[in-house]
Amino acid sequence: MSASVSVAVPVAPPDRSYGEERTYPSASIVKVSILAALLQRERPLTARERALARAMIVRSDNDAASVLWETIGGAAGLDAAHGRLGLAGTRAESAWGLTRTTARDQLTLMRAVFGGPYPYLCSLMEQVVDGQNWGVSAAGGEWALKNGWMPMRDTGLWVVHSVGRAGGRPIAVLSDGHPTKEAGIARVEEAVRAAVSSC
Repeated sequence: MSASVSVAVPVAPPDRSYGEERTYPSASIVKVSILAALLQRERPLTARERALARAMIVRSDNDAASVLWETIGGAAGLDAAHGRLGLAGTRAESAWGLTRTTARDQLTLMRAVFGGPYPYLCSLMEQVVDGQNWGVSAAGGEWALKNGWMPMRDTGLWVVHSVGRAGGRPIAVLSDGHPTKEAGIARVEEAVRAAVSSC
């Protein structure tokens, strides 16, 4: 199985997509959606929710994500949030990391996050810890991002994604079929640089 990479970047008009137009399991990039869903509830976050949100985005803490996943109502709550955000091709599964999404939908999400009422979420994406700040940041300039990575049980091959903003431009790169996480990161960063240089 060869690696698959899908990229979406804004070009006016229209948005530009590269690679296959297909769905991928989200891995940890869905944590952006989980926090966006929580913030859509139009009430201040509790101190505990803020601590969990920070851990989930800045350190990609899975336990924190699982707690907030339940808080938003699981798959049904996430699908409802995605509907409000206009993510037509994204569907939640029984486990948050298996949510299926597309690069185009993730670009839509990034536009909503960086252009809407989500300054708290944006600020957390600017503070991702060293070792997790690869991907979109390869475009250069100031960045805000969330990455996702996981080996698939059926193949042992890696899903590696990066979504966010660099140099003022939102971008989404989704990929799978990598033999290692490191190979996936290298391919994602190559795709980021190629996409930005072509815009």
